[in-house]
Amino acid sequence: MWAAARFEANIVMKSLYPQAFESAIAIANRVKRGTLKASDVLSAQIERIQKHDQAINAVVVRDFDQARLEAERIDRIVQRGSESQKQALGPLAGVPITVKESYDLAGLPSTFGRVDMRANIAQSDALMVSRLKQAGAIVMGKTNVPVRLSDWQSFNPIYGTTNNPYDVTRVPGGSSGGGAAALAAGFSFLELGSDIGGSIRGPAHFCGVFGHKPSIGVLSGEGHALPDALATADLVAYGPLARYARDLKLSFDIALGEDLAGHGLHMPAARLAKPSGWRVALLSDAKTPVAGGLPC
Repeated sequence: MWAAARFEANIVMKSLYPQAFESAIAIANRVKRGTLKASDVLSAQIERIQKHDQAINAVVVRDFDQARLEAERIDRIVQRGSESQKQALGPLAGVPITVKESYDLAGLPSTFGRVDMRANIAQSDALMVSRLKQAGAIVMGKTNVPVRLSDWQSFNPIYGTTNNPYDVTRVPGGSSGGGAAALAAGFSFLELGSDIGGSIRGPAHFCGVFGHKPSIGVLSGEGHALPDALATADLVAYGPLARYARDLKLSFDIALGEDLAGHGLHMPAARLAKPSGWRVALLSDAKTPVAGGLPC
């Protein structure tokens, strides 16, 4: 059984389309130069998902038709657009990406793996999703998570279990496990995740990709919450995952957007010089009402 799973996983990791494992930056540059069509890149990624994702189960909410329309729009600009239109193409022009199921994507469900939230259809895109789209990224769909985003694996009763592309008998981590698996399998070029106790970092480690949990509050969580959330998720950090570190930096800068002016990203001076001056708070009751509003 283990040997068969390893064999299957190795087949999954091979690609008839070399660009499946290129960097997002390289893909965007080729699309903007006109040496690669956005629609061809997208078609290759969709074919790859349809062929191999049954074994992995990473991309569980798919928006392929809308993605095709966006790819065709970008190709028209590259081929026949004005110079100003071409100059306006963003740094991720034509790059197929995925986002964690917990991020709002207009017209699609945001369930956090909860059966009682199956009918929670997003009315608009999450802010960071919108910023990536404005930069030219093409969102193919959403990736799997554990229930309430609260586990080191990625299973829920709505979408089932996500497996690790390197060995489908093992988990990809959680809670951004579907996204990390999609990157490792060559399905997607970038992913948006979220993290309290390792939900970006763990899956990145398990699947051999890059993930960045920035300081809390640096990137926006707007559009990453259920209607019944009882409080702002003060412990959650939102951040990107990618196969290449340079893609991680670019996607972070794009997701930060205009917030850069407000944050500055410069470390302030230490408030206290000695540890003895700190007062430490300990939350010992994991069943507090706020817990229901703090997914990762």
